[in-house]
Amino acid sequence: MNVDGRLFHGETAGLRRHAVQILGAAVAAADPAAAVFRSVQRDGDRLMIGGEPCDLAPEGRIFVVGAGKASARMASALEAVLDDRIAGGAVTTKYGYLEPLRRITLSEAGHPLPDAAGLVGAGLIADIADSAGLGDLVFVLVSGGGSALLPMPAEGMTLEEKIAATDLLLRSGATITEVNAVRKHLSGVKGGWLARRAAPARVVTLILSDVLGNPLDAIASGPTVPDPTTFADALAVVDRYGLRSALPAPVRRRLERGAAGDLPETPKPGDPAFAGARAVVVGDITLAADAALERARALGYHIVLCATNVEGEAREVGARFGVRVRDERVVGKSRPKPVCLIMGGETTVTVRGSGRGGRNQELALASVEIIAGLPQTLVAAFGTDGTDGPTDAAGAVADGTTLARARALGLDPVAALANNDAYAFFGALGDLIVSGPTNTNVNDLWLGLIGPAQGKM
Repeated sequence: MNVDGRLFHGETAGLRRHAVQILGAAVAAADPAAAVFRSVQRDGDRLMIGGEPCDLAPEGRIFVVGAGKASARMASALEAVLDDRIAGGAVTTKYGYLEPLRRITLSEAGHPLPDAAGLVGAGLIADIADSAGLGDLVFVLVSGGGSALLPMPAEGMTLEEKIAATDLLLRSGATITEVNAVRKHLSGVKGGWLARRAAPARVVTLILSDVLGNPLDAIASGPTVPDPTTFADALAVVDRYGLRSALPAPVRRRLERGAAGDLPETPKPGDPAFAGARAVVVGDITLAADAALERARALGYHIVLCATNVEGEAREVGARFGVRVRDERVVGKSRPKPVCLIMGGETTVTVRGSGRGGRNQELALASVEIIAGLPQTLVAAFGTDGTDGPTDAAGAVADGTTLARARALGLDPVAALANNDAYAFFGALGDLIVSGPTNTNVNDLWLGLIGPAQGKM
């Protein structure tokens, strides 16, 4: 993983290099193509998918559709496996997350907010699903970002209205599962509707999960799996965050009509649309965390694996992680140094200010005062997709010198946190992690690195 060399500065330059190596190993392990190759093998007209056989009818067509930050890389691997058996396909990925494809149409679109290009891509995907028939096989490639990259507003709504609703939800502090419960009830393809479109064709969904615990209905809003949530659930999410009056009127009316039973619900378990459908999780955060652990161990670190299923407000998680790292430096003197603490998950940010940043930058910012003054102590927060919020950074690094360096420049971490302005804060210090697109997405990883108190690493 390549990052700007200006990140490697100061007394923790060695720790910073190690952090990038550890995070790079995590990204490599979560490679979507490798995940597909592990899960799908072909021998003539016979496939093994997730360890189970799947015969290819000679007369049947194979289509490939999908959406997400990893969808192009996943599609490239599937082209290598299926080659000329692919009759056509379309996948949509985030701008810049490209991969050469030969038989499948690749579109780029907006994330985290949908855009018109995403609407066009979703139309291509829906058309292909609609064209599939009995005897055909439709592969659906799902990965993080798929909800925003597959925008097809339900009847009576415009894309602009759905974008406004999505923006409100993302800024409210709602969890991704809560956000997707609403999205599914505003869509013509999510929440199982894409499987309904493809039926009676067989549907195989390959999933690179970015949702903790791998709930199939929540990953990219579950376009091909039964939806256990209801319009009432979606409306409850809106009310939980006080958003009902702020929603565009058509969005609000749709949710209210659905909750009143005036609109058809999303397909539920037992729906005939799922009779020929199956889903296989090909990878998740455990791939990345295990690789990070092994790389850190190879670099000579003693490992403390904290957890990989952490949720909550980014600033609160960052403060707790900062305390854990500080205690390891100050209290854990009996443990041989160096030490690497590994934690992961997906936090949320309730946007109250006018600044820029993302959940990983905000998490690192929340640790700044806690680890201030500690020698050879570092916190790195990183999004495995290579982007953190609406910025070009993947995360940020904070160390024991960050607070002093910030004050020397007239920067206040408390004020920056209050204004959700972590990007400007870390940018001024040269402490942003900018990796560019990684073409994968399996949640976030946070490292606490502690070197010997004397000397540099």
